[in-house]
Amino acid sequence: MSTATPTFSGGAPTPGAVASAAWSRVRTWRPGLVLAGLVLLFFVVAAAVPSLLASGSPTDIDLRGALRAPSLEHLLGTDQNGRDLYTRVVYGARESLLIGLGATALSTSIAVVLGVSAGLAGGIADAIINRFLEVLFSFPVLLLALLFVTVFGASATTQIVAVGIGTAPGYARLIRGQVIAVRDSGYVEAAGALGHSYARIVRRHVLPNAMRPLVVVVTLGVGQAIVWASGLAFLGLGVAPPSPEWGALLDAGKNYVQKAWWLEVMPGLAIVAFALSVTTLGRALQARLEGGTER
Repeated sequence: MSTATPTFSGGAPTPGAVASAAWSRVRTWRPGLVLAGLVLLFFVVAAAVPSLLASGSPTDIDLRGALRAPSLEHLLGTDQNGRDLYTRVVYGARESLLIGLGATALSTSIAVVLGVSAGLAGGIADAIINRFLEVLFSFPVLLLALLFVTVFGASATTQIVAVGIGTAPGYARLIRGQVIAVRDSGYVEAAGALGHSYARIVRRHVLPNAMRPLVVVVTLGVGQAIVWASGLAFLGLGVAPPSPEWGALLDAGKNYVQKAWWLEVMPGLAIVAFALSVTTLGRALQARLEGGTER
């Protein structure tokens, strides 16, 4: 007769079984993903309701407290006008995230139109669109920004358009390849053999399967767009100071690097933290969609 301890008693799991299951879940937690999620949540809250994270105003000036190093009173220090840098970073999250989301939305929209058109049309249309994408590839984002700044002036809109157009060709190539792969797949040919119309095949089979990688692309693209936009602002091609936008903070602090290192380091860390958190979560999402495991 077996003397093993039963796992269930009266159809209900024993406390030992519950504890074992809970421990198994804890062991499967990925600290990197949890940290990335917390960082992203912090910036989302900062963008939505900054007053919850910072009690002051990003425009409060205190000349007697100018260029103070990070301390308990000013967690990230103060700038040349005595404004609290932590408060400005928190309030700058909204504009920075809007620029990143706007640039990503613009680049994705352009990529979907060009990529789907090239993949479905093929032939001459595909060749023409490919040549157009190659022309876009030849214009770096910085050159596009210089062009738009010259014509329209430096602003958040300039950053969105420059980054959006500059990053669209890569996304368009990805979507085109996905559309062609799905278009030539066996299940699409089977749907055609069953008498389904071309429009139904595109709507029900080609587009849903070809657009699946866009979920990951959009996730990764937001962080990339913010890095690009911040770089442009640092060069004076974006939102101008005294805006608390992260790139503008870098631009405003570049003349004080030797006297106040925190004016460059702290906004830079915010940009890096956001980009890394979005990238980490995007890679985890990609691994999940592909049925793999995140390493």
